[in-house]
Amino acid sequence: MPPLSEHEQRILEDIERGLLQEDPRLAETASTSLYTHLAKRIRWATFAFVGGFVMLMLFWLSIWIALAGFGVMLGTALVIYGSLKKIGADQLRSLQLSGFSLPALLAKLSGRSPGR
Repeated sequence: MPPLSEHEQRILEDIERGLLQEDPRLAETASTSLYTHLAKRIRWATFAFVGGFVMLMLFWLSIWIALAGFGVMLGTALVIYGSLKKIGADQLRSLQLSGFSLPALLAKLSGRSPGR
């Protein structure tokens, strides 16, 4: 996709300014990034995982509480894994767009030049 022309960029900036003046809360909402959202999701999933672990440790009260705790732990572990995977994939994609090359990085870390 070609970059915007100066005229198109000016129009876009005018629209953004108008939206921000009309609804200041939009600026707060728009400022949250993917990382902020995923970090919040990971934090809540971690608390739920600990809660599931506590439920699992209450197996002496009821096996059903322990099974529910295991289910909570499994579900939250999958949420955490998926969120970390999205963060990693997004970071790798942004590095590739900026001219980053994984083979070049690995060669640099191993002390060799990429051409060898």
